[in-house]
Amino acid sequence: MKVVDLMHLLEAENLTKEVSLEGEVTCGYSCDLLSWVLAHGKQGMGWATVQSHVNVIAVSVLMEMACVILVEGVEPEDATLAKALEEGMPILSTEKTAYEVCGIMCKAGVAVPGR
Repeated sequence: MKVVDLMHLLEAENLTKEVSLEGEVTCGYSCDLLSWVLAHGKQGMGWATVQSHVNVIAVSVLMEMACVILVEGVEPEDATLAKALEEGMPILSTEKTAYEVCGIMCKAGVAVPGR
C-alpha cells in the first residue's frame, strides 16, 4: 500500500505537502522509545508515534521508513517539519490513537515487521 492510501485509511492530514506520498508501506509499527525503534525499525515502515522532535526524522530516514504517523493530534516541532521536508520523509497526522492506527493498518493487510 502506498503512503497516500494509508493517509486516506487513517483519515490523516499530510503535513509535508511537498513530499511524495508514493512510497510503499510494507509494515507497520508503534513505539515511542527511539532506541527501541532503531533496533526494530524496517525499511518501508509506517511508524505511529507521539514523539514530535527532530530525532524522529533522523530515525525514520536512517531506517528508510515509508512515513511517520503522528497520533492523537500531535503536532511536529518546526525543526521536525523542516527536517522532514529536507529529507523527503512524509509526516501524517491523525486524531486516532496509536492503537487505532495499528488496527487499521493490520486490517488493511500491512504486515507486522519481520513476519
